[in-house]
Amino acid sequence: MKALYADAARELRLADCDAPAPGPGEVRLRLARGGICGSDLHYFLHGGFGAVRLKEPMILGHEVAGHVEALGDGVTGLAQGDLVAVSPSRPCGACSECLRGLPNQCLNMRFYGSAMPFPHIQGAFREALVAEAGQCVKADGLTPAEAAMAEPLSVVLHAVRQAGGLVGARVLVTGCGPIGVLAILAARRAGAQEIIATDIAENGLAFARKAGADRVLNTAAAPEALAPYSEAKGSLDVLFECSGADAALRAGIAALRPRGRVVQLGLSGDMAVPMMQITAKELSVTGSFRFHEEFATAVAMMQKRLIDVRPLLTHSFPLAEYQTAFETAADRSRAMKVQLEFA
Repeated sequence: MKALYADAARELRLADCDAPAPGPGEVRLRLARGGICGSDLHYFLHGGFGAVRLKEPMILGHEVAGHVEALGDGVTGLAQGDLVAVSPSRPCGACSECLRGLPNQCLNMRFYGSAMPFPHIQGAFREALVAEAGQCVKADGLTPAEAAMAEPLSVVLHAVRQAGGLVGARVLVTGCGPIGVLAILAARRAGAQEIIATDIAENGLAFARKAGADRVLNTAAAPEALAPYSEAKGSLDVLFECSGADAALRAGIAALRPRGRVVQLGLSGDMAVPMMQITAKELSVTGSFRFHEEFATAVAMMQKRLIDVRPLLTHSFPLAEYQTAFETAADRSRAMKVQLEFA
């Protein structure tokens, strides 16, 4: 069985990987699709992000879907051939954070394709994967490409939950990559009245417009584009900051009205926070990190066509063309979501 390893920045390779039989409570999957995420790109382009760096070869990938190939003892509710979306989130269930009801903050988290701990947690870009049955959500009615979008959709559903009620809200989304565009779709589904989206690339803004943003602003071409929303003490209710860029965070905070809410999703290292504005306008700032129980909800929303991820799927490549796939995913001028085809 082949798996896709990252050894260092710009160093990817296909190499053999074991495919053991599933143990009790586990299933073996024949993978079908895997989406290239922003964190995968950070490992590919830079060897990591922030203080996180590759210290050993690591299999990439955590946005995957596949078909059940074999069942371990005690597995119920799944059958050979079922298409499933695979949650990469595997909290321990026993640490202090899990016991507080915060599984996404698990102290012993095993999240596919993460170099945060050492030894690293190996990822899911492999032809066959043994997973816990509880990670697998049946994806009847979806294509493998859609099912592999459950992970990024779960990220934004968790962020919407962090934001609180959005009915009637005026929402700003900064950064229109896949997470930003999915945030637009999720915020609208949650009742947002008006959505403004900003980015520095026209391709992302075009997807934001198609996703239903009421107004899109290119802040590279017009750095002061948000100024009208910043008059007086600001006029917007909620900021979903999806870029991880200081400039986007500062401009977004300036546009928020008093007691507005900031939800930070973008991860690119530490950011400078304008504390004077946060204090004076009594803003609420919350992070949004990963997800857990939202994963099954994401699958259900796609199955019911409450959120349609298909327009985001711009490219797919056979696993053997991994280099082209990653280079395409890194080109924001033409790609939104790039996936690998495993079968």
